[in-house]
Amino acid sequence: MTATDGIGLLVALQHGDSQFPSGGFAFSQGLEAASQLVDRLGPFSFPGFLHAQIGHRWAEADRIALVRAHRLRGDLSALATLDHEVEASTFVEGLRAGSRRNGAALVTSHARIGTPGATAYRAMLREGAALGHLAVVQGLLWHALGLDEASAVAISGYQAAASLATAAVRLGLIGAIEAQAEVARALPLIAEASLRAVADDEPIRSFVPLAEIAVALHGAAGQRLFSN
Repeated sequence: MTATDGIGLLVALQHGDSQFPSGGFAFSQGLEAASQLVDRLGPFSFPGFLHAQIGHRWAEADRIALVRAHRLRGDLSALATLDHEVEASTFVEGLRAGSRRNGAALVTSHARIGTPGATAYRAMLREGAALGHLAVVQGLLWHALGLDEASAVAISGYQAAASLATAAVRLGLIGAIEAQAEVARALPLIAEASLRAVADDEPIRSFVPLAEIAVALHGAAGQRLFSN
């Protein structure tokens, strides 16, 4: 391994770390509601929920948006257009809002540490010229940090699985050791999906209807731990 390779790996570890302030702790992608509404949505299984999210949401929507954003190489106008495409492709408002809030939190953190492009894109969010969906912001920032496309996809996939496992632990659905075992089982699925080719105009799509219904119902729920 060269020194350059070593720096790239360290940068990937830094920005893939759950301690990096991204604001994602407030969202469960429908996990909380799905686990609590079994009388309305049917039996709940965390492994099944996790694999559906990775295979049918992250692989086909978030990953696609991230790759396309990364390839835009900091073109803020084109990124804003992609932002609106992500908005239009996300059916449920709770998921749209969560993605925007996560993206805004992430770009704010990067603006404060001086990542190129972060301050300018944050200004576009404040002006309403861009929406700041998480995958788009990740593509912008991780490209600016010099991370290659494969590394950016790997970080995104790992975070998608790890954040759901963390949410499941906070909800008392699984223990910390089981959470790590479930993340480990999800890694091959992430790796396989990461190898699929992505065209520069690849459509953004997902199919997780039960999770989307859960998010919609979550908005009408009373006391809850997560926003979606």
